[in-house]
Amino acid sequence: MFWETGWALVLGFGLSGTVQSFVTRKEMEKTLGDHKPKTIAKASVLGMASSSCSYAATAMAKSLFSKGADFLAAMSFMFASTNLVVELGIVIVVLLGWQFFAAEFIGGPIMIALLVMAGSVTIAPTLIQRARNALRSNEADFDQSSEASRSIAQFGDVHNHGNYPTHEPANNANKPLCRRLKDPALWADAASYAIADLKMLRKEMLIGYLIAGYLATIVPTSIWKVVFISGHGTLTQIENALVGPIIAFVSFVCSVGNIPLAAALWKGGISFGGVISFIFADLLAFPLVMIYRKLYGTRLALRMSVLFWLVMAVAGFAVEEIFNAFGLVPTNRALQNLSRNISLDYTTYLNIVFFALFVVIVWAAKNQGRLGGGQGYAIDPICSMQVEIANAPAKVYSDSRWVYFCSDHCKTKYEKS
Repeated sequence: MFWETGWALVLGFGLSGTVQSFVTRKEMEKTLGDHKPKTIAKASVLGMASSSCSYAATAMAKSLFSKGADFLAAMSFMFASTNLVVELGIVIVVLLGWQFFAAEFIGGPIMIALLVMAGSVTIAPTLIQRARNALRSNEADFDQSSEASRSIAQFGDVHNHGNYPTHEPANNANKPLCRRLKDPALWADAASYAIADLKMLRKEMLIGYLIAGYLATIVPTSIWKVVFISGHGTLTQIENALVGPIIAFVSFVCSVGNIPLAAALWKGGISFGGVISFIFADLLAFPLVMIYRKLYGTRLALRMSVLFWLVMAVAGFAVEEIFNAFGLVPTNRALQNLSRNISLDYTTYLNIVFFALFVVIVWAAKNQGRLGGGQGYAIDPICSMQVEIANAPAKVYSDSRWVYFCSDHCKTKYEKS
């Protein structure tokens, strides 16, 4: 599977890094104060322009919510960030086919719309306000406890793994696009984002490919028939769509790592809608549910998890019904696009071309400082994600320097190490 998707991963992470470099955080925080259709559309588009990492998306949504964004708008941002991003779509096309790609990007907006409609009815405003107050209280406590450290440090050394300048990134948002595209610093930052995201997701992808290979080659068909009922029409579609997110919950794999698993599930017999609901459900992986509990409290986290599960399952079922109506549900489960041997075909040529591009990306990331990039950024020491210093979701003062993180999840790991 990896040989077939190598070029797609380079292309996807490269495009993702470029978007993250050219879209500013300030643009993400504008007018997300309600969950009207226009606001939800904007939150979704901004989510598409961010990292696909589920942990990073969760941290960003938390940050937006804490700063005043509407809760459902922040959740819509999180959904789009993990389901409607370019690298995910490219790998879906390669491993599963264009129908699954189309279903992902048609079903994503359906899922977000269902989330907003159902969430506005089932999640009480008092729970939301209580969670916002708790987040702000925790941040205020952190700021007060860090005041002495700030005075001593005088904004001193920053843990950035590169000795880059630590002032705010230059305001490129007002520059004409043609000038921005000619700025080597922005392209260096884009390369650094791409490499950082690749490092950040390497474990998920490795686990996803290994488990997918195991499921596709060793698990007998009889086991899949026990898990996924078949031959019962609409009942089969409903059961498979409901089971998909449950598998995601226990798989502990998220983001791009879900796609090889989805391919194995499709080969094993799960319905089209079940595959889509499984891909949607990377935000229901068990570690993320525990993070929701920590951030928002047990009651709100429980309602979020049940709501996420239902809207993901309903969206998967709805997409399958739409595709059935137009005769677009694929019937080939053999995954014939995955060859058993490496041969001199179009995949080989694409891998050669994109390997050369990958070398260029690595070089640009390594020389980020020389090219004028890296200003205002730090590297998360746990997951290797590139983080804007001014907007870091978490930080800690350690060994006479600031250390910045993409999420509280990574900060906790660092403090325990």
